[in-house]
Amino acid sequence: MQKLRISVIGAGHLGKIHTKLWKSNENIELVGIYDIDPKVSAQIAREFSCKQFKSLDEVITNSDAVTIATPTSNHYRTARQMLEHKIHCFIEKPITSTYKEAQQLLLLAAEHKVLIQVGHVERFNPALIALNNEEISPIFIEVHRLSQFKPRATDVSVISDLMIHDIDIMLWLVRSQIKRIQANGVSVLTNTPDIANARIEFENGAVANLTASRISNSPMRKIRIFQINAYFSIDFANQSVDVFKIPDNNFDLTHYPLAINLGSILEAENPKNIIFYRPEVPQLNAIEEEQKSFIQSIIEKFPIAVPAQDAAEAVRIANIIERKVRKYEKGILKR
Repeated sequence: MQKLRISVIGAGHLGKIHTKLWKSNENIELVGIYDIDPKVSAQIAREFSCKQFKSLDEVITNSDAVTIATPTSNHYRTARQMLEHKIHCFIEKPITSTYKEAQQLLLLAAEHKVLIQVGHVERFNPALIALNNEEISPIFIEVHRLSQFKPRATDVSVISDLMIHDIDIMLWLVRSQIKRIQANGVSVLTNTPDIANARIEFENGAVANLTASRISNSPMRKIRIFQINAYFSIDFANQSVDVFKIPDNNFDLTHYPLAINLGSILEAENPKNIIFYRPEVPQLNAIEEEQKSFIQSIIEKFPIAVPAQDAAEAVRIANIIERKVRKYEKGILKR
């Protein structure tokens, strides 16, 4: 059976990572790489012993599927061209700059019977995977995604660059319609918001508070999930998880350390215990795992792990937050 032919479009930071990992995957054939800067693509092509494409037409002729790791502003145009030629697309997040563009890609994929998977890589973060066996029903979510400033990815706001990860995770976990969004932020170093905060209320009563910054002194990628009788603290950067729970009265406490005994505090007839534990976190490369998932969806018809519909909804919410932040900024400047 002929191996699936995969090419990479975009030779920047993520494009190089994808090229390296595709090269190490024995189940596919890494054909080549394309970039608008031929010097950069030539260097990566030499490093990973693959073709250097001179045009997207060459990519189309030689590929069954592609990874699109170009700047976000080019995602729609590039993906559209691939989909129209029946080429499966793995598109780095966000899927597109606007919700309208994302919807158009959805229609094209359906029309040409090809797949789109989007690189919301935190869904594959080992720390989140470690909670697969937990029952998660968030009532309140607190997120901090802080990064030191880097010149790349400044073609979009911090909302589309960083907060988009947490918007996707939030929607994936809560599974309820959004009732209200409040947001503020400010453009400090670039022409788009560099720091932003959004408070999102859901119809089921859940609330999420998201903070993202690309001008922070100290990096942080943490999400805290609060629900009835449980609290989960996930550190995406260090790939660790802390779990605090109030178990059922008949729960065997033998193997769990007690964080605190609530009996004396509440003076309850039935004392409550809080157990604390750290689930085992699998040793996985998140980008490699999302690549494997993409291939399984194409070859073995597995459900798409991060479907374009989910990614489009994340962009829709990001666009709303961006508009509200812009409105907030204008209001401040008028004072």
